[in-house]
Amino acid sequence: MKISLNLQLHIFQLVPALTIKKRKKEADRFQQKRRHKYNDVTGNNHSKYIGISKVELPSLIHPPQLLIDLYSGLSEKSQNFIQNIRRYNMMFAFTSMAGKIDHTVKSGGGPYVYRMHGQNYHIAGSLLPQDGESPRFCQLYIYDTDHKKKKTTSNESMANPFSLEFWTIHELMGLLDFINPLVKQFRMARDRFGSNPTERIRLKLIGSRENDGRQYNLPTTNEVAALIIGDIDGYDSRDIVLETQSRQLQRINELHPQYLALQYPLLFPYAEDGFRVDILHRGVEDPESDGRIRWTMREFFAYRIQQRTDEISLILRSRKLFQQFLVDSYTMVENERLSYISFNQPTLRVAPYRNLAQAAEDGIEDASLIENRIIIPSSFTGGSRYMQQNYLDAMTLVKWFGYPDLFLTLTCNPKWPEVIRFVEAENLKLEDRPDILTRIFKIKLDSLISQLKDKKLWVKSLEFQKRGLPHCHVCLFLEKNSKIPNPEDIERVICAELPDKDSELDLYQIVCDNMIHGPCGNDQPFMPCMKKGKCSKRFPREYTDHTYIDEDGYPIYRRRNDGNNVLKKGVSLDNRNVVPYNKILMKQYQAHMNVEWCSQVGSIKYLFKYINKGPDRITTSIVDPTKKKKQQIENNDDEEIGECYNCRYISACEACWRLFAYDIHYRTPPVERLSFHLENKQPVVFKPNQHLNQVVSKPTVAASQFLAWMECNKHDEDARKLSYVEFPTKYVWNKSDKIWTKRKTKSKALGRLNHVSPKAGDIYYLRILLNKIKGPTSYEDIKTINGIVHDSYKDACYALGLLDDNREYISSINETHHWATTSFCRSLFVMLITSDSLSSPAHVFEETYQYLSDDVIHVHEQEIGVRGLKLKEDAIFNLTLSYIEKSLLSCGLSLKQIPNMSFPDHRYIQESCNMLIQDELNYDPGVIEVEHQDLYSKLNVEQKNVYHTVMNAVNNNQGGVFFLYGYGGTRKTFVWKTLSAAIRSKGEIVINVASSGIAALFLPGGRTAHSRFIIPINLTENSFCSIAPDSDLAALLNKARLIIWDEAPMMHRHCFEAFDRTLRDIVRSFDRNKAFGGKTIVFGGDFRQILPVIQRGNHSDIVQASLHSSRLWSECTVLRLTVNMRLQVGCPTNDLDETKAIAEWILKIGEGNIGGPNDGEAEVEFPEDVIIRSTCDHIHSIISTIYPSFENHLDDPSYFQDKAILVPTNEEVDAINDYMLGLMKDEGKTYLSSDSLCETESADCFEESFYSSDVLNAFKASGIPNHKLTLKTGVPVMLLRNIDQTKGLCNGTRLQIVRLGKHVIEARIIAGRFFNETTYIPRMKLTPSDKRIPFRF
Repeated sequence: MKISLNLQLHIFQLVPALTIKKRKKEADRFQQKRRHKYNDVTGNNHSKYIGISKVELPSLIHPPQLLIDLYSGLSEKSQNFIQNIRRYNMMFAFTSMAGKIDHTVKSGGGPYVYRMHGQNYHIAGSLLPQDGESPRFCQLYIYDTDHKKKKTTSNESMANPFSLEFWTIHELMGLLDFINPLVKQFRMARDRFGSNPTERIRLKLIGSRENDGRQYNLPTTNEVAALIIGDIDGYDSRDIVLETQSRQLQRINELHPQYLALQYPLLFPYAEDGFRVDILHRGVEDPESDGRIRWTMREFFAYRIQQRTDEISLILRSRKLFQQFLVDSYTMVENERLSYISFNQPTLRVAPYRNLAQAAEDGIEDASLIENRIIIPSSFTGGSRYMQQNYLDAMTLVKWFGYPDLFLTLTCNPKWPEVIRFVEAENLKLEDRPDILTRIFKIKLDSLISQLKDKKLWVKSLEFQKRGLPHCHVCLFLEKNSKIPNPEDIERVICAELPDKDSELDLYQIVCDNMIHGPCGNDQPFMPCMKKGKCSKRFPREYTDHTYIDEDGYPIYRRRNDGNNVLKKGVSLDNRNVVPYNKILMKQYQAHMNVEWCSQVGSIKYLFKYINKGPDRITTSIVDPTKKKKQQIENNDDEEIGECYNCRYISACEACWRLFAYDIHYRTPPVERLSFHLENKQPVVFKPNQHLNQVVSKPTVAASQFLAWMECNKHDEDARKLSYVEFPTKYVWNKSDKIWTKRKTKSKALGRLNHVSPKAGDIYYLRILLNKIKGPTSYEDIKTINGIVHDSYKDACYALGLLDDNREYISSINETHHWATTSFCRSLFVMLITSDSLSSPAHVFEETYQYLSDDVIHVHEQEIGVRGLKLKEDAIFNLTLSYIEKSLLSCGLSLKQIPNMSFPDHRYIQESCNMLIQDELNYDPGVIEVEHQDLYSKLNVEQKNVYHTVMNAVNNNQGGVFFLYGYGGTRKTFVWKTLSAAIRSKGEIVINVASSGIAALFLPGGRTAHSRFIIPINLTENSFCSIAPDSDLAALLNKARLIIWDEAPMMHRHCFEAFDRTLRDIVRSFDRNKAFGGKTIVFGGDFRQILPVIQRGNHSDIVQASLHSSRLWSECTVLRLTVNMRLQVGCPTNDLDETKAIAEWILKIGEGNIGGPNDGEAEVEFPEDVIIRSTCDHIHSIISTIYPSFENHLDDPSYFQDKAILVPTNEEVDAINDYMLGLMKDEGKTYLSSDSLCETESADCFEESFYSSDVLNAFKASGIPNHKLTLKTGVPVMLLRNIDQTKGLCNGTRLQIVRLGKHVIEARIIAGRFFNETTYIPRMKLTPSDKRIPFRF
């Protein structure tokens, strides 16, 4: 199916770009005090970010003229100050910062970025240094006034721009001495020490205030500090007490009003108060009022970093120091939040309602003795639980809507015109105002999301580059009519080439500025992307003329060698260095916007872990040496916050984003997280000082979201039509009233059940059922399946088929035994072994031995011709095993390969006998010779030429590789049968294989090539077949005189190359260095028919994967058949002309000789008599034409024998199947799959939550039935796996359902040489052939 260019415009239907006037208006909005409300596209109100509606603070005091001049950047002195502002501030700071600055971010050039990692806090020492040590920080104000100036300016050249000027330091010191109350207090301490050096003095920095912080923030000298002689009678927990001399550094409380003034004296020269916990919101008068009436630390900083026209903010003018201030501010906010959780942990506990009620009955009154404390909740933004919950929410979209189609990354462009105009007007550099970069990026992002929100499903996640710039990851789920199914359509949406400079000059310049990676590599070996001498982003990429999908599911975009290039840092770069982009988006947003195609299940796990992984982190363990080892072990589980800090990197832009409370994760539609619990075990949160009777007696304690759902089902008929996970699509959860109410709008939310580990027991199985059961009103209803109330949720899951267990397969064999003979039970047991469905075959054998051995005496009587045979139990046991062993050997397996499985005694089966060779020799040469003569007599001239060419190679032992090329109707299969009869009539071995199971059924003794030669499913260019040189199969191949391989063009060339390498390894002859070890092998097929299926591959990919492109093709001798025998034998005379015309028309299509000159794609006009005309209901027209009176022929298997409907997509298959099932009056039976990770996949708890059963149920993989399969008696079905080719059960075999059991299906074959044979099919394990999908179904 082709998609026109119009589809690209539909997918990205963007609004016109912002005009210069509008952009200026948006930028100017940040230059004034915003008193109005502005809502972004996510519904967030910007007034809450800056706190206008709630926060009230006094205006900033006009700074001294000296500081205004120094911050201006207009003089040489000022420029020196700005360049070294962080050093100047550190010189006058009273405290030091404990966080570590990340200096690696400055590698590779670029603007200045302040980036910190590690736990950050402020520390202070004593008033005087220890003997022999130099004074630092606040000690410099007391110990030696001149030392501060001399230490910094000594040995520094005044010509060095990074040196500190003596007179600037002198002026700043004099200014602070005059206006800063903190400095004055330290000077008073200095004077006191000067008058009495031995006196013990302490300086207390006062942490409490009496005045209203909404009106006053300028403290007096007496308010900020006090000199104390002797002991301290008492002090507030936030007070800072500095000793005379001490080796201990003390941490400054973030809640201290002078926290900022102590660290940033050049930003707060008057020592203005910072955040205070006692300041009320605007308009609040009563401090005892209910609700949140006090402002938060985040609101304080969000308010303070606003630019206002009526005040001068030194903070916003401080350039590099502003970046440090932002990072420091955000770490204060996060530390304060963590401290709150840490200090309030003991006040909150959680316990099941049943446990609380029982404790109350037992007379326990102390609530602190019950259950567990609460640790960091998932609502803590940035925490591991927060990230995991968002990750699982995103996976819910995959469950409902399938895989995401596009992955978009938008990165802030610091050179946007809005940013340039602002910084130029303020005489600043781009990196000096990260708050402006953050806000403009938010506006751009909102504009992008608003265009995607109405028509697309999306998930976005914010992250920050190593350079500190914000960038957003967006996963887009496109509508069905806007999908991008193949590489040709990808090229219409995503470009990885430089635009043409002549026709697209503007776009060319934008791409050159934003979407070129490099230069790196040998040209720039020290770039940040370079790891171990190579570019970690794998640039430059390879040239390729077409887009294709690689074997791992990732797209390789078209990058032609068209001569376009761009000069970057003196290096010429071309299309190999272009980052993929969309042209329309690039023109509008003029930023780095990477667009990637990602519609592959193999990339889903990577994508969602990537967008939800959070920022880069380092882990630091902090151990208290005063604790005993035993105490540390006992407290290890509880002290999640106190003992281990997962410290992350913070940059200034990220600090701004978080201070403004912008979302870092968002998705639409929203996801409702659904809680559930076992009966009377709903969690109850309470305080330890509460009386248990008070806790239990509260009316709301016994209520929960889950119980309210069942209550709603009791009186709402519509509610009973929905499962719990579907409920949020039609109903809204009212948290305050604890009830579900119907939605009044068309909008909906998606439901997600909270994750539960499989090790959790009964509640895990309850979770599985809640995805399926609809409308229960009680816990008993949930356990009721088909009218039977089961004892446990686990048993109910088994009854629905939602769990995989050996007892299901035991029941399958038991069920089959009631329907069919014992031989069918043994066939079923073998089928389960070969499909690897049994976790313990020995256990299943023991439990079903009676059903597997019932007819052994009767069968053995027929074998030896004796009636009334009496056998001992051990003889019956060994005979049963021998029959199973024979069936397994025909499938290439043995009981020897099955752990703990018994093997029959040698008296009942000859172990030394190679059963594979015996099966191939199990022909009567006399009968085969007669058949050979008959077949040979019917060969035409072309066929005889092929016959003699091949037989000469066999008889002369010269070997050779042949390819028999003939289109449909030339009777290649007839030639195969003649060659096979010729070899077998001499008592020799010929191995017949085909690429498909159906084709193998037409060959005498045919098998699929994969099963016969054990070819790996997932092949590479270096693969081997899994055949050991000393195995029975190797012996069979050595004895084989001829190998016939039909439908060879269908297979990937790697299959033939793997078989060639294997034969060269195992063949015992002098010709083993020849192709295929010197064996004679004949391939057959038609390259005009089905070629190898390459997922998402283009025409060239398919051609490159075919046998014709293999290195072995040069060894092939091509033989041809051109006579259509179907037109000469068995075709009625009156239909001969019509059949011949259709055959010639099909042949012309295959050869590309119809539709005019073409490059592989052309419009073909179909004959009128093969077209089904339809006016409205296309499905009805198709079915009524192909299957007329379908419902009246269900008892006639021949009715389906020569009819089939082929459609291109699984969606159309489902639609036709549902329609045909609707025509049948019988009530159907629904089977559900049990989906899980392969045992070979190592999965931690997080992986288990990612691959929860409900998520796996939603995956749809090629060649695998959907999770829900509905069947009816009489309906035709098709096998999707090779089960037992000896009985005609292979991939593509068509069956008709005869009877539907609980664990097994009875069906009859309705096509091929096994027509009308009965078979029994259980539920079996299926693993997708796509190696990128680690699931079992």
